[in-house]
Amino acid sequence: MIESDVSTGYGAPRSECFYQVYVRSFADSDGDGVGDLEGLRSRLAYIGALGVDGILLSPCFASPQFDHGYDVADYFKIDPLYGTLPDMDLVLAEAHRRNLLVLLDIIPNHCSSKHAWFETAVRSQPGSPLRQRFLFARGRGPHGDSPPNNWRSYFGGPAWSRSPRDHTGEWYFHLFGTEQPDFNWRSTDVQELFDRVLEFWLHRGVDGFRIDAAHALCKAAGLPDVPGLDQIRDPNEAIRINPHIIDQPEVHEVWRRWRALINSLKPEARLVGEIWVDTPQAQQAYLGPDELHEAFVFGLMYTPWTANALAETIRSLHDAFAANGRLPSWVLSTHDESRVVTRMGNGHVGLSRARGLALLALALPGNYYLYNGEELGLPTVDISKRHIQDPLFALTGRTRDGCRVPLPWTIRSQSNYGFSSRETASCSWLPQPDWWGELSLEAQEPEFSSTLSLYRQALILRRRIWGGLHSLQVDDAVVSFHRGNEFMCITNTGDTPKRLNLDGDVLLVSEGRDSLWLPSNATLWLRTRS
Repeated sequence: MIESDVSTGYGAPRSECFYQVYVRSFADSDGDGVGDLEGLRSRLAYIGALGVDGILLSPCFASPQFDHGYDVADYFKIDPLYGTLPDMDLVLAEAHRRNLLVLLDIIPNHCSSKHAWFETAVRSQPGSPLRQRFLFARGRGPHGDSPPNNWRSYFGGPAWSRSPRDHTGEWYFHLFGTEQPDFNWRSTDVQELFDRVLEFWLHRGVDGFRIDAAHALCKAAGLPDVPGLDQIRDPNEAIRINPHIIDQPEVHEVWRRWRALINSLKPEARLVGEIWVDTPQAQQAYLGPDELHEAFVFGLMYTPWTANALAETIRSLHDAFAANGRLPSWVLSTHDESRVVTRMGNGHVGLSRARGLALLALALPGNYYLYNGEELGLPTVDISKRHIQDPLFALTGRTRDGCRVPLPWTIRSQSNYGFSSRETASCSWLPQPDWWGELSLEAQEPEFSSTLSLYRQALILRRRIWGGLHSLQVDDAVVSFHRGNEFMCITNTGDTPKRLNLDGDVLLVSEGRDSLWLPSNATLWLRTRS
């Protein structure tokens, strides 16, 4: 048995939930097969009814859409594919009317190669201030025909490319795709640009920002090689073992600057970091009264479905944050990862485990970020090669498209299962499977036992869960913990039901209704009698 008292002394923990909207896959208002801001606005009532506190929007900035918005050409404009600035203003106004906060996903590490700054930079001479907004360097070899160092890209291959429009012979750095050149955050021009970006959106009413690749903005001076890196095949591993490419000390100067600006313009706004570092302790350096407010915690996404593994993940992550008076922001799904149902095995077992894991995560202290479609129990969809649009596929053979398939709203297939508002809508930007309607809002709404109903009940009930986490323990295949004096969460990861001997009232259970037995792959919430 593992037991750990990880209660804290910080009072009532935060328990907000944000709904991540992948805009191009959420709702399409004009029938072009791509989701947009007006489609989102038409579905804000649905989001509000879930019981969440706010929404997190995927990038809607003007973009060539090489990486579906993560290649920004203009941070001050909305891409016409999604709408206009007035459309965004309407979304903000309607969301706030429904007491929903709105966070924007912002990309400060890199921009699009079509950004005006980069187009100017490639036409400028080496050493020019306009060129120093990015990371340019001369190549190696007699004629500079080899990359400046052996650093690798997340998207596979060298992290350096030459622009055909650049006649200087220099290479530019891109941590992701060749169409996504990295900013040089030692440039005051870059720092001041993002001051203006934050100010622009805060003044329009945005309530904060999710910061893409918050760990990666600064690179080591001198651009040194990494011994042995050439033998590493996996792009993610090549990034992880490169000590010069992420988690540099200078990055904290950026976040202190951003926090000071936030505090002066809109103190209640928040900065949420996507921070991929090796340990939860390393994440702590990014958080605090003078840096970021929150950090996404992805540990439960990669934890095996066993009681011991889940308990150890919860204990280690919660303890690391609680030691500094903070709480994790839990995540089970994103637009970059396979959906929970599929990770848990697909079919009935995968869905049961996904429901059980959701109740377990929602019971933990800290904020929760729910990826659209998670509340419907959607699996990852197999996309045929001819339909794949993810640029990652051509470079690595891996695609993220399966978790980005447009949502099903209706049982009928006309108008792409309700994804498009028009009956004559063109095909959705990614194909939806024939059985998609079975998991739709229309199919699940009347069913009390549906996954949608489970999420709605859980999101309402979790507002009444108070107190620190304590008495975390494992007994056989069951992991359990308490919150305060009146709440207990119990998860059965085993293949057989477990008889319960509990003193309290069942609040919610992810499978079944028998208060004496907890089904396999299920989680139960209990109001205990003190």
